[in-house]
Order: sequence, then C-alpha cells, then structure tokens
Amino acid sequence: MSESPDAHSLLSASSQLNLMEIDAIDDKEFDIPQVDTPPTLESILNEPEDEDEQFVLEDTCLLNTENIDAHSCDTSSLASSDSGDPAHLKRKKRTVDLNATVHGSVLRHSLLKGISAQIVSAADKVDAGLPTAITVSGVIAVGTSHGLALVFDANQALRLCLGTTATGAEYGAVSALSINHDCSRLLCGFAKGQITMWDLANGKLLRTITDAHPPGTAILHVKFTDDPTLAVCNDSGGSVFELAFRRVMGMRSCDSRCLFSGSKGEVCCIEPLHTPPDLRDHPITHYSLLAMGSLTKILVIGLKPSLKVWMTFPYGKSDPSSVPQLAWQFVPVQKTVNPILAFCRGDTVHFLLVKKEETGTIHVIKQRQLHLSCDIISLSWINSRTLVLVDSHEKLQVVDRPSQEVLETLDLDQVQLVYNSRHFKSLATGGNVSQALALVGEKACYQSVSSYAGQIVYLGTKSAHIMTLRNWRERVDCLLKQERFVEALSLAWSFHEGTAKAVLGLFGDPVKRKGVVADKMVEILFQFAERSLKKCPEQGKIQVMEQHFQDVVPVLVDYCLLLQRIDLLFNQLYGRLVENVVAKGVFLESLESYIIAERLGHLTTPVMRDLLAHYHGNGMMDSLENCIVHLDVTSLDIQQVVQVCWENQLYDAMIYVFNSGMNDYITPMEKLFAVIGPPLREGRTLTDEQVVMGNKLLVYISCCLAGRAYPLGDIPEDLVAQVKNQVFEFLIRLHSADSEEEEEVFPFIRTLLHFDTREFLNVLALTFEDFKNDKQALEYQQRIVDILLKVMVDNPDFTPSQVGGLFTFLARQLAKPDNTLFVNRKLFDQVLEFLCSPDDDSRHTERQQVLLELLQVGGVVQFDEGRLLALAEKAEFYQICEFLYEKKHLYDRIIDCYLRDPLRKEEIFSYIHNLLAMPGYSSEEKKTVWDKTLQHIQELVTLDPSKSADLVACHFSEEVRPIISQLQDDQLLFEFLSCLLEPREGHHPGAALTLKPDLHELQVGLLCRFAPQKLQSFLQTSQQYRLEEAIQVTEQYHHSEATAYLLERKGDAHGAFTVLLKTLKEKLALLTPESEGAGEGRRVEEEEEEGESTLRRVEDSLNDIIALCHRSSQNLNQQQREVLWFPLLEAMMAPQKLLKGPGAKHTSEALKELTMKVLNSMSSFIPLPAIIQRILQDPVYGKGKLAEIQGLILGMLETFNYEQTLLETTTSLLNHDLHWSLAHLRAAVTRGLHPRQDHCNICLQQYKRRQDSAEEIIIFSCGHLYHCQCLQQKDCGRGFTSERQQGWSCYKCSSSQGGRGGASSEPGRGRSTSLAQTRVTSVHRDGGAEAHGKKVFIEATLDPQQEQSWDQLRCLYRGPSRLAILSELSHCHSNEKAGLLNPAQPGTGSIFHSENFQLKLSPPPLVEE
Repeated sequence: MSESPDAHSLLSASSQLNLMEIDAIDDKEFDIPQVDTPPTLESILNEPEDEDEQFVLEDTCLLNTENIDAHSCDTSSLASSDSGDPAHLKRKKRTVDLNATVHGSVLRHSLLKGISAQIVSAADKVDAGLPTAITVSGVIAVGTSHGLALVFDANQALRLCLGTTATGAEYGAVSALSINHDCSRLLCGFAKGQITMWDLANGKLLRTITDAHPPGTAILHVKFTDDPTLAVCNDSGGSVFELAFRRVMGMRSCDSRCLFSGSKGEVCCIEPLHTPPDLRDHPITHYSLLAMGSLTKILVIGLKPSLKVWMTFPYGKSDPSSVPQLAWQFVPVQKTVNPILAFCRGDTVHFLLVKKEETGTIHVIKQRQLHLSCDIISLSWINSRTLVLVDSHEKLQVVDRPSQEVLETLDLDQVQLVYNSRHFKSLATGGNVSQALALVGEKACYQSVSSYAGQIVYLGTKSAHIMTLRNWRERVDCLLKQERFVEALSLAWSFHEGTAKAVLGLFGDPVKRKGVVADKMVEILFQFAERSLKKCPEQGKIQVMEQHFQDVVPVLVDYCLLLQRIDLLFNQLYGRLVENVVAKGVFLESLESYIIAERLGHLTTPVMRDLLAHYHGNGMMDSLENCIVHLDVTSLDIQQVVQVCWENQLYDAMIYVFNSGMNDYITPMEKLFAVIGPPLREGRTLTDEQVVMGNKLLVYISCCLAGRAYPLGDIPEDLVAQVKNQVFEFLIRLHSADSEEEEEVFPFIRTLLHFDTREFLNVLALTFEDFKNDKQALEYQQRIVDILLKVMVDNPDFTPSQVGGLFTFLARQLAKPDNTLFVNRKLFDQVLEFLCSPDDDSRHTERQQVLLELLQVGGVVQFDEGRLLALAEKAEFYQICEFLYEKKHLYDRIIDCYLRDPLRKEEIFSYIHNLLAMPGYSSEEKKTVWDKTLQHIQELVTLDPSKSADLVACHFSEEVRPIISQLQDDQLLFEFLSCLLEPREGHHPGAALTLKPDLHELQVGLLCRFAPQKLQSFLQTSQQYRLEEAIQVTEQYHHSEATAYLLERKGDAHGAFTVLLKTLKEKLALLTPESEGAGEGRRVEEEEEEGESTLRRVEDSLNDIIALCHRSSQNLNQQQREVLWFPLLEAMMAPQKLLKGPGAKHTSEALKELTMKVLNSMSSFIPLPAIIQRILQDPVYGKGKLAEIQGLILGMLETFNYEQTLLETTTSLLNHDLHWSLAHLRAAVTRGLHPRQDHCNICLQQYKRRQDSAEEIIIFSCGHLYHCQCLQQKDCGRGFTSERQQGWSCYKCSSSQGGRGGASSEPGRGRSTSLAQTRVTSVHRDGGAEAHGKKVFIEATLDPQQEQSWDQLRCLYRGPSRLAILSELSHCHSNEKAGLLNPAQPGTGSIFHSENFQLKLSPPPLVEE
C-alpha cells in the first residue's frame, strides 16, 4: 500500500467524511488517487505487512505517525457494540466552526492501520473477540472481550498475545489495562474481578490476583503508580484498593488494602499522578497522589508516606447520567511547574492547581472554570495548554485552556468508539450494581481513550485511531492545499504575532521565529498572486473580473505592509499583476485606503506614474487628491502633478505640492486669486466651484498665518515666521503682479472682503490673537487695519452689514487689554450716522443687528446716548432703544418698544412676567412696569388672550374687575375670561378660585352666545357660579340641556325632566310633517339625510332623559317613578300614530326601537303589568291586531325568562356548593381515630385496667391514648366549668413542646387536640345495657389548626365565589338606597341588560379524597 502524506489534517471544519465517498477537498489535500473499485476488508487484512511502514518511537516518546493511513477516518458511524444504550449516539451534521477560519486544522487524526487490521484478524482467526480496552506507553496494549491482551510494538507489529480464550471464559472480558512507566509490566483487569500481571519482556504470567477486592464485582480501572511496586484498582462496587506487590525469596505476593469503600459513595474513576521523565525529582512525587471521582465529588489522596486525604471537592449540580472525568497535567505557572487536575461531570471543567508548601503540606488552588454546552464523556490533556474533549454526541473538541476558546471540532462517528457499559453494569457477575452506577456506565468510555506524551489513542470496535497536534507549518499547508489562502495568511500572521493557540514547532529567539514565519508568508503571497492570475475568468463581465481581484489584491497589499516588505509589494508582486489590466487597476485603487491611513507614504516612480494615469483616466479626481496630499513629495513628478491638479481643480493637492515640494506658499494664492478676483470685481455671482475655491483660499490663509500646513500637518518650525511674513506682504500689496491700469488698490484684501467679509475678519481676528510681542507682526496688524478702513469706509460697494462687521471687529480689537491698534474715533460716529440713515429703508433688520453688536462689544466705543436714542427712534431701531433704556433703568419705556416692534410683540408677555417675578429690580421699577401694563391691557388682550390671562392670574389678580370693565368687545371679553377661568398648571393654581361668582355667571352668558358646545363641560367643571342666577341665564338663551343639568344639581329632578321632555317633543315634532305638501319641492335624498340627522338628535336627547330618569328613580317611590317614566313613554308613542305613508316606514321602525329601549330601561323600576296596561291603553298599540304589539310583549317575556333562568341556576349552584362543602367537612370531622398503642401514655397501663370497672378513654388525633382520670390529674383540661364541655389537650405533645399542660397551655399546639374530641367509655358486660367499647361523641369544635384546614378547603375555589357574584347581582336590584351620584350604568336597566355582562358558571372543583 503506498505511503501517503499523513502529516496533514484529515478533518477540516468544512469537510464531512464518509466511508463510501471521500470529499473532493480531502482528495486534493492528501493527493489520494481515484480508485475504481474500493478494496474489501479481506484484501486489506490479507495484505502482507510492508517493511517500510515503520511505526517508531521518537526520542520524545511520541508515537511516530509518518505512515499512519491518511484516509483512516473515512469509516461510517455505527453505534458502539459495547454500549448499553446507543441512544445517546445520535448522529448530527457537523456545523461549520467559525474558529476554524482562525485556527485551521489543529489535530492530525490518523488510523493505526496495522493495529486495526490485526484486531479484526485476531477476532476472526483466534476468536479473540471484540476490543474492549486500550493503553499506550512505549507499546500499545489492546484487551479483548474473550480475555486476550494483544501487545503491539512501535512499528504496529504484534509482539505478544497474552492469555488464552480458556482463561477468558473463566475470567470474562478484559475490562482494564495498565503499563508501568518503564514498559516492563502489564496489568489486566477482568470483568469477573480477577487481575493478572504479565512480563512484557517475555510474555510470562507473573501474578494472578483473585482476592484483592470483594468477589462478584468487575474491575473498572487498574492503574500503576510511579512506584512499580504499587498499583490501584477500582471495582464495580465503587470501592478503591491499593495493590502492593512483594517478592520474598522468589515468591511473588500482592497485599491489598481498601482506600475507599463503595458504601460511602461509589467511585467510578481513578487517576494516579504520573510524573514525566524530566520531572522525576519534583517534590510532589514523594506523596504518590491519587485522584478519585465518585458520583458526587472528587477526592485527592496521598498514598505515601502514609495514607492521607488532601482535598475533597463537590461537582455541583449535574445530570445523573453524566460521566465523571479526571486528568492530570504538569503545567508551568509563574516560573514553576506544578500539576493541575482537570475534572468534570457534565458540561463544566474545573481546574485545581496542586502545590507542595515549604511546610510539607499539599496546597490546592482553584483555577478558572471552563463552561461548554455539551455533556463530556472523555477529557484528556494533549499538552500543558490544550485539552481534548469528547462529548456524548461523539464530537471531539480541542480547547485552549488559557483563552477557553474551542480551536477545532471533529466528528468521531467513524471511530465507532467502544463503551464500557457492560463492566459498569457488571453483567459478567450478575449485574449486582447500583442504579446510579449503571446509569453512569451508559456513556463510560474510560478504557477506550489513552493519552501518552502528547498523543491520544481512541479504540473503536474494529480500529484504533491516534490524534496528535500538527506543527505550525502543517496547519498552514493544510489551508493552502484547500486553496484557502486568506485563512492561511491570517493563521500565519497569528503565528508571527504570537497570538496563535496550540502552536507546535516554533522555538527559540522571537526574532528568528518571526523571520521563519515571514518567509513562509512571502511564499504564500506569491502562490496567492499566481493562483489569482491563473484562475481569473478570461471572458465575461468586467465586474466579475474586478470582484475576483478585489478579493485578492487588498489582502496582498495588507500583508506586505504588515510585514514591512514594500519592495516585495512594488517590485515582484506589482510586476506580476501588471500583466492583467483589471488586476493592475484594482491594485492601484486599493492603495488609496492605505495611503490615507498613513500606512503607505512612499511610492516608487513607476507605480506613482501608473497611479496618476489610472486615476486621471477613470475620473477618480477626489481619490487622486486624497492620495497626493498624504504621499511623500519626493515620489512625485511635480510638474506633471501640478498640471493635472490645475486642469482638474485639485486645489488641495496643488497647494500641498507647492508648499511641500518647493516651499512656495505664495504661488497657490496668486493662482486662486486669479480665478475668483475678476468675477467679484465685475459684480457677477460666483459659481459653486468658485465659492469652494474662495473658501479654500480663506482656510489656506488662516493655516499659513497660524503656522499649520494645508490641508493637514504643520509647517516646519524654521519656516513659520517666514511664511507668515510672506502672506502678509502678499495681502497688503498695492497691486497684483500682472495688474491692469484700472485695477483698484489693495486688490487682494478687496477681493477677500467682497467674497466673505465676516469670515475674512474672523481669520484676521484669530491671527491677531497670536500676535503678542512680535514687533514686525504688530506693524502688519496696524497696516492691515488702516487698509481695511481705507477700502471699506465711504465705499458704496459694501453693505451696512459688511461695514458694521468691520467696526465690530475693530471695537473688539480695541477692547482688548493689551491693545496696540490706533483707530480714529470720528470714524465710529460716521458709521453710526451711516447705519441710522432714515432715508434708506433697505436692510433695516441687518442695520439694527450690526449696530446692536457694535454697542454690545463694550465700553470702548463711546457714543452720545441722547443723540443715539433720537436716531434709533427715528430709524425705528427698537432693540437699540431697549438696549439704551435698559442701561438707564427705564423699564416701562421698554414696553412701548415691544408693542411697537412688529417682530417682537409676542415676547412682551415673558418680558413683563420675568421683570415682575424676578429679584434684582427695585419696587419702584416694578411699580412703573405694573402701571404701564394696566394702561395697555386692552392691546395685550387683543394680542394674545391666553398669555394675557396667565399674566393677570399671576400679577393682577386684584385688578380683574377693572380690566374686564376696560374690555369693550364681548368676543374679546369671552376669550379672555375663558383663558382666565380654565384650570391652569403653574405657580398660582389657586388664582382663578378667588374670582367672584358673578364673573362665572357672566362667562355662562358669554358661552351661551359664543360657544354653546362648551357650556355643559364648563358647568360641570366650575363650581363657583350660583345655581339660581345660572338657571336664569341658560333659560334666557334657551339652552335646555344646561338648564336641566342645573335643575338636577339644584335637586329639582322633575323640573329637569320637564325641560328635557319638552326638548324631546320638539325634536320629535320635526319627524312628523304637519302638512303633506310641505316637502314636495325637495329632493328625496335631501329629505332622507335630514330625517337621519333628526333621528340621531332624537336618540341623543332620549339617552339624556333616560339617564336622568335612571339617576332620579333610585330615590323615588313607585308613584313618583311612574310620574317620570310614563310621560316619557307617551311622548315616544304619540308621534307614531301621526306617521303615515310609505316614506314613514323607516322612521316608524326607528321610533319603535327607541320605544323598546325606554321599556327596557323602565322595567327595572316599574312593574311589568303596569307597563303592559299603559301600552294597551295607547291608541297606536291598543287598536288593531295583537301582532302590532307582539314584538314589545315578547321582548319583555324574554327578559323575564332570562332572569328567571338565571335565578334558578344560581340557586342550584349555591345549594350544590354548600352540600359539597358540608359533606367534605363532615367526612373530615367524623373520620375514625387510630391509637398508636394500647396503653395510657401517662400511667403506662393497659387502657382496660380492670375488667369490672367502666373507664373513659380519650384518644387524640396525634394517636396518643389516655385515661380520662390520668388527664384530669395532670390538669390537661381547658378549665371549663361544665365537664361535658371540657376541652382536652394531649399531655405528651404539649409537654414535649415545652407546655406545662393545664389551663395555661396554648390550644391547638402541634397536633395536641383531637379533630373531634372523642371519649370512649369502657363498660363491663354486666354493668348496663350499652355494648362494650361504645363511642360517645361529646362535641365537635374546630381548633385553630382545623380552621386552617377549613380555609385551605375554601381556597380550592379560584376567583370570586358564586355567592359574591349573586351578591353583586342582588346589589344591582337593591335600588332603594342608591344615590344620585352613584349611577349603576347610565342609560341602562338592570345589570342583565348590559351588553358586556357575562355570567361565567363553572362546575365545583374536584378534590382528591
């Protein structure tokens, strides 16, 4: 069989393996040739062993896997033959592990081909049975189900076959194996409890141990310790025994002692601490530590120098079927190497660091836990940082302990792992084990996993597999073979930076390590570039080709920059990519982000030339500009770049090239002025492009004067002063270089002032901030100020705002404490005249704002205030006036300013309120404002009634009547009063309450006139008006609803009813046309619409009157109720006889429906016979056939039937509930009592002391029995006067609870009182007619404990009781005492007529007897 390169992973996170079809990825990865017909199992087993297939041990004691079969994992998944219940082995599809992209394939999984073949062969040829256990040291030993142990050497050759099938039949299957550290002895444990020791040098049986542990239990584990004369074993009884081997005078013996008994908790896992060869002299080895895992906790004990328990640790909550796991590993921690014990049961792995203290004691330190979302069935260390776990779904996970990250997940389905369930259930000895241990055994696979020196071997039903860590190069190559270049580079970079996990093969100096990895990464980059060029689609859409290279090129650039290999990037890689036009374009475009991020500052000349051409050719001018300003100027062809920039308006780039490349700061300004100067001089509007240039120019000048480079960075320090002077010299030039004759003086300053005066002045202001003691700069400052005044003052080209801006700027400069500027003060007076010129109405707001700014700058600029005030009033600059009045404290004059200023009229209210409310103003000042406000109150109310009302409520509550008398307009008065009287949230919530009632009545009258729809709500919310006066007002304006409401409040319900009835009749009259020809000329549709609206009004009116009757009926007698309801009924029935003709049918139906509504409402208050009698007397219903009133009668009968049924059902349910409750209570009370013994608990004599005497016996519910006399002597009665009524308490229960008995003891303590006090009278046969032992029931009272039981019985009802529901129903009928303000449901009759009423009837609850 040909050798295959197994050094590479079989399982990637994205590949699924199967026996019959090998995935394409695996074929490529391992160069597996295609086979037409797969070989059979027989052909593989009959194949001669190749001499060159060596399985040798390296110096590091690692099993060499050079020739292990690479596609060994491709076996189909079967449930283990040895598992008690394979249900937990449900196969799952492997999900893609995201971490695989970062970590690659960490484990190499290989089949031990020679061993696997011979396991199968042995089963066939010598009836060895199936494999059951495996262990690895210098050799590999495999135990079988027929009692054989097969020992293989490092070349996978079978060296020894120990035991025979005959001994196998006697001892059962091999259930545990262990090899000592020098590979000279093998211990075999058997399913029937025997242990054998073999010499591995010659295959000789040295010992057969049959009495080391109790008979009838299987050996679960047998383990050598580091001492070759000492071993430990664990049996299916859960006990652990120490085996001490002796050889005296040629006789071999074995002494056994019990370390842990299964009766104290069953141990199902043991692990002695094995020290690696290089740590044999570690101080902890003297203790010979052993870890034991029981079902509830783990124990760490020392076997030497004497037996001692060093630690116990519970697992916490876990699944009873989870398998305890233990694993030791020596780990370097803080420059010392100490053992760590990893243990788990379920999904959480705990770590304990074990140290030897100087005092000689063992110290255990708990480490950080590892939480996983799976049930772990195997736990092994593969090195000091990495754990390998197997979960109950046979998924293997590689976990990095420090970071707790899962590095890789593999599927072990194809291994067909062997489970040890038979031995845990001890089936060979009759299955005599506890249920708990048998449950754990379902998933136990302790003997199928063996780890040794960085390798883990897994035993399957027909094969053996080995897992080893791949070295770093192999992990990278795995990804390369799958053409996952990006992930390979990412993984290699993590090796380079030292962030990778489970790293193998990188040792020594960090610099050298980085160098080795960097060389590998360069190799990958070349491969990636070549592969991308080969795989590029030759034809098709250009977007597809671009996308192809966009996935590749940025990765190449990124890693070249990370490795700081610019030469590699621009020479070799770029040289290859240039061959493809698309690749070249993508490469050049990808450079932009790195240049902008300052990761790439220098390009070679050819690349820069290509970059310029590509960006220019594709119109990517913004990107080009971004790149140029971030690049080193030395890599640029300055002439070419400047030409391209100027042609394409890349001004930032152009400025950068001139500044950095030639130290020329003036030429860019000249070029920009040449563009924006002419249009500004000619008065043309600038284009958007020119505006952008102008703004750039301002920012550039600002940067130059502030010592900053444009667009980013700083000017070199030695050039700062020189650049500043050059720029000033340029700005104050009298004429430009190529000036024409008609050019005005100072063209540059003039241009900037015209472009944006305010921003240019801001630039100057910022610059002047930096001038402190620089004499040269101060001269420039004065010079520029003089030029500005010369250019702008008396120049009609500049607006008032621009001139004002200049003087504001100057005033601010002059106000500074260290000011050195000189400005002629007369100029400020000129500006004042200019801004206040009344002959020009344009820019009024702008002029005022500028002047205000100038005044607010401070006390530098002194004006004649009187003259300024006169000018401001003349120019209507009211804000200026306010500013001046404020300085003079003439606050009342400011009110006039606000009233006259159309823009700020609304602000007057907050001004007055703040001035009157805030401290800081004198009482005289507040008084003048208060008086002034009262004078102008009419104007204020007209301006905003609501804010005026707020103001009056806060500050003028005493002046309300004079204010109202001033308001002439009724509409205005109404709006003001409405705002004043409505409830407000504010500082004075009670202000409105102090107003007198006549104002409220005035408001009622105004509401009647201007807003009748709000009248009702006002009457309901306001309580300040007098009823009589308010009724007169509403009657005057004929508002019947309001009048009725007021009459009802007054207590005149009949008067209210009369008013509403009159309104109803008026509305009904509209429904009955008086003359038939009245509506002949109108359209039918109009009539229908009008009829509908009238009907709606009638219905609304009817609802109001029904609600009134409902409220009133609660307090009236029968006769008074009839006086209310019958006129309403007649009013509704009267119009119906007037409706004639075909068109009246709809109206008639509607009226009948409304009449039915009245009848339903009446039925709660008026007896039905009276109603029916009244209906039959009515001419509409009284004459003609009965069919006409059939609907009304049937409706009433339905209501009656409903109520009758409801009453019967409720009564029946209540009776049933009562019977059920009483029956249960009676059953509980009359239950018989059973005494615990047949003697009295006080005198300890038989309850029947003498045959001839009649004695009363008392039994309590607690089961204690007493003679009545004994209890009386102990004074356990409750001390009632009558003996018959005496209440007893159990003497024993009350005294055991600290009670003294007698009258003082608490009733019902414990169970000391009987459920029914029961007294048994014992009578001799001859003594009377009563039978012997007759029970006499004296009384049945409930003690507190029984009351509690009764409460529990009642609590079985969930929700309101039926009695409560019935009470609620009857409450609705008890209408004699309900008041006006407690309407049950306005507009309805009884609760049964509510549409939402639902009576939910449920059967009684069932209680278990």
